[in-house]
Amino acid sequence: MSSIYHGHLTVSIFGQSHAPAIGVTVDGLPAGEAVDLAELQTFLARRAPGTGPWSTTRKEADQPEILSGLDRGRTCGAPLAAIIRNTNTRSKDYENLRDIPRPGHADYTAQVKYGGFQDVAGGGHFSGRLTAPLCIAGGICKQLLARQGIYVGAHIAAIGEIADEKYDPVELTKEQLLAPGAKVFPVIDDAAGQTMQEAIAAAKAELDSLGGVVQCGVIGLPVGLGDPMLDGMENRIARLVFAVPAVKGVEFGLGFAAAALRGSQNNDPFYMDGDQVKTRTNHAGGILGGITNGMPLLFQAAVKPTPSIARPQESVCLSRRENAILTIHGRHDPCIVPRAVPCLEAAAAIAVYDALLEEWERSK
Repeated sequence: MSSIYHGHLTVSIFGQSHAPAIGVTVDGLPAGEAVDLAELQTFLARRAPGTGPWSTTRKEADQPEILSGLDRGRTCGAPLAAIIRNTNTRSKDYENLRDIPRPGHADYTAQVKYGGFQDVAGGGHFSGRLTAPLCIAGGICKQLLARQGIYVGAHIAAIGEIADEKYDPVELTKEQLLAPGAKVFPVIDDAAGQTMQEAIAAAKAELDSLGGVVQCGVIGLPVGLGDPMLDGMENRIARLVFAVPAVKGVEFGLGFAAAALRGSQNNDPFYMDGDQVKTRTNHAGGILGGITNGMPLLFQAAVKPTPSIARPQESVCLSRRENAILTIHGRHDPCIVPRAVPCLEAAAAIAVYDALLEEWERSK
């Protein structure tokens, strides 16, 4: 099924944007692992709506209710199930979307695939609201990884054409990796972040939106996680990253920039650092042949501009089979990118923890 990730972990996401609740089931977590619910709530708050002028005005506390899988604060071996109740919905804003689909949204494709029976309110199951349960699963995995000395972090690499600094690809520290996530606007360079916020405000004033890029990193990884071909670390991470609806592209290390280089420029030279094998550069993004090489794992994801904009847009009236002009109502982010940052951390954390569980199983 499309809403289930299968691996040593099975992660199933359910609900719709304006349904009574959204939620997740995580099966395969080892028993006896402590889960800090206060830390999880702090992580979820980074994704929650209403966090700043770049976000929708929809107010949701995003407080998870754990239904099963925890006993006295620790995993108990049963599937962990959690829900988040939706409390601030305005479904009437979406009543006409079965007939006049929004450009850039899944309204038209869902109408054809599901024959009009899909839930259109707030985007239904296609909504970015469904990244909240993804963050429950990923937030728990982040905690379990941190106990193994593995840390996941991310920051806004760009909004429109305004770029932030990049993570150090070779000497990335825990403090550098996690620092942006502790900020309300998650960037490395606060001056660049201020310029980004001004650009978002300008787009919003013009009834428009902006996209951008998120850079995510994982440090502390052992050498040897992942597999070649279809189960490579790139494959695992990309599958989960594309669960974030606005993501339109993913690149690891230098990504597409490597295509303009010669092999002598792109190859990462090996050297001995004491008894450890390291590379002097990290163009590969910490992955060779689908397998981690011990260097920081780095990737970037392209996030499209919010398609729900207040400007009149060309569309079609499906019932009358004629062209139409659509003006979208409702509450929408003028820029999705800031709230996508923890979502991509969650996606990476699930993929990495799943690969770690697989490696532990192999070594038994």
